[in-house]
Amino acid sequence: MKRQVQVFVSLILCMTASLAVLAADGPAAAPKPTSVKPAAAPHLSAEEIVARFTAARGGAQAWQAVQTMAWTGQMEAGVGDSVARSSQYVRNSWATRNGKPTRAAVAQATGAEAAAPSEKQVQLPFVLDLKRPNLSRVEIQFAGKTAVQVYDGTNGWKLRPFLNRNDVEPFTAEEAKSQVGKWELEGPLFSYRARGDKLEVESVEQVAGHDAYKLKLTTKAGSVQHFWIDTHSFLDVKVEGTPRFMDGRLHNVYVYQSDFRRVQNVMIPFVLETRVEGYPETHKMLLEKASVNPQLDDKLFSKPHV
Repeated sequence: MKRQVQVFVSLILCMTASLAVLAADGPAAAPKPTSVKPAAAPHLSAEEIVARFTAARGGAQAWQAVQTMAWTGQMEAGVGDSVARSSQYVRNSWATRNGKPTRAAVAQATGAEAAAPSEKQVQLPFVLDLKRPNLSRVEIQFAGKTAVQVYDGTNGWKLRPFLNRNDVEPFTAEEAKSQVGKWELEGPLFSYRARGDKLEVESVEQVAGHDAYKLKLTTKAGSVQHFWIDTHSFLDVKVEGTPRFMDGRLHNVYVYQSDFRRVQNVMIPFVLETRVEGYPETHKMLLEKASVNPQLDDKLFSKPHV
């Protein structure tokens, strides 16, 4: 069972925080008895696509009014033998050096007792608090213990009692660097031009049975991230996450978003499914409640006290 919570904690803390939305298409009409091909996606520039995307998500003005956000819900932590395979994902999530898991991290992951096979996904409760400009706090409950990760915009701390670590540990320089811009409330596409980033359309691909524009975002610093914007809803249905080092090589990570609901003029995905390329198992983050502009004291994002 300890492996399951390791997988859970790793997944929620490494998951991209893009709050993009997908408009509901409704039930599909019955196909006519002809071989008519679906209409091709319109040829639009990256700027035109983002303009429609911004409007579909609720508009820039609505998102600018969002200063804080709180999510509560459950996270799937694995089923059956997927837990053993998923533990490899964890080995590099809590302790890495030069992009590779440290021996200590591997020992902790592989040393945990194996969970009994089960047909049912283990779900663990979590709370995610976000505040502008780049503050975040994640709490995960497991077996009466609370794991915490906090970032105050410059420094970060983590508390991992499920690994028998009861002291608050500071982020490594690499971990702190990875948090910069990670928890933007509306995601990076809204203000890419203001930041001087470059956006281009690479292709049209299928995502969940629908055509989507594949966009390539290149920051001024040279980092690259891809987004898939549905050609019908003009909202991102797939977001590229941070690659994970597993089995001796990097694997691409993607987050698929669904069950979008309107919360105070903005749309929020209530199901986020993370997939690691090359691995069949997936993990879902299932929101039960999303609050816009709750009162969040800055003390929440300070170093935790044990």
